[in-house]
Amino acid sequence: MTEHNIRVAVLGASGRMGSEAVRAVDQAEGMQLVARIGRQDSLTQILDAGATHIVDLSVPEATQDNVRFAVEHGVHAVVGATGWDTERLERLQELLADHPEVGVLIAPNFALGSVLATAFAAKAAQFFESAEIIELHHPQKVDAPSGTAVRTAELMGAARREAGLAPSPDATTTCLEGARGAVVEDIPVHSVRLRGLVAHQEVLLGSAGEQLTLRHDSFDRASFMPGVLLGLRTVAQRPGLTHGLDGYLDLGL
Repeated sequence: MTEHNIRVAVLGASGRMGSEAVRAVDQAEGMQLVARIGRQDSLTQILDAGATHIVDLSVPEATQDNVRFAVEHGVHAVVGATGWDTERLERLQELLADHPEVGVLIAPNFALGSVLATAFAAKAAQFFESAEIIELHHPQKVDAPSGTAVRTAELMGAARREAGLAPSPDATTTCLEGARGAVVEDIPVHSVRLRGLVAHQEVLLGSAGEQLTLRHDSFDRASFMPGVLLGLRTVAQRPGLTHGLDGYLDLGL
C-alpha cells in the first residue's frame, strides 16, 4: 500500500483550477487529498483534516489570510492565487521568520513551459533594444495584467537594468488611455480577454533588423498540474519563501 506522506487541502476547490488540482492530487502517488475548502468553509478544516500542505487556488482577497493561517499552524503552502505584490511578499517573509520550518511557494504560473518561457525572456531581454509583453486569457479572469505577465516584466526589467539598457524607444506623444498598455518595470504589458482562450503569453523583443518572439500557450488547465505537484513535493524541503516555480528548477541561466 502506498504511504501518503503529503496530506493536501485544496483551497478554492470548486473553481476551475481548484477542481483540476483536486483531481491531480487525488491521483498522485505519495499524496492524499484530505480536504476540499470552498469560499464559505472554515480554515480550521485544514487542521481537522490533518493536512501537512495546502494548495491555495482561491481568490486574491482571500489568499493572504489563507497563507497566514497555514504558516501560523506549521502547514506548508503552494500558492497560485494572484494579488501577491511586493508589500504582501515582504509581510509574508516577516511572518516566515517566526516560523522557519515552514515553506511557502508563491507561483504566478504552474505551467512548466510558461516558467521556462519567462526565464528565457529574462535572459534574452538584455540583448534587445525593445521589449513588450502581450498576455491573453479567458474573460472570467479577474486581474489584469496577469500575475505571469507582471512576473515576466519584473524579471526582464531587472535583467535590462543590470545590462545597462534604457527603456524601449517610444516616440508616442498622444494616445488613448491604455493604448500603450500598463508599464511594469519599463516593460509595456498588454492584456487581452477573449472567449475561447485559457492562458497565453507572448514576449516581443526587437532590435534593428530582427525580432524574437517567445510564446507559451496553455490550452487546458491540466497543463498547470505537473507544476502544482512539483511544488507540493518540494516545498517542505525549501523552508521560507520561494517566489516563482523557477526557484525549484535548475535552469542554469
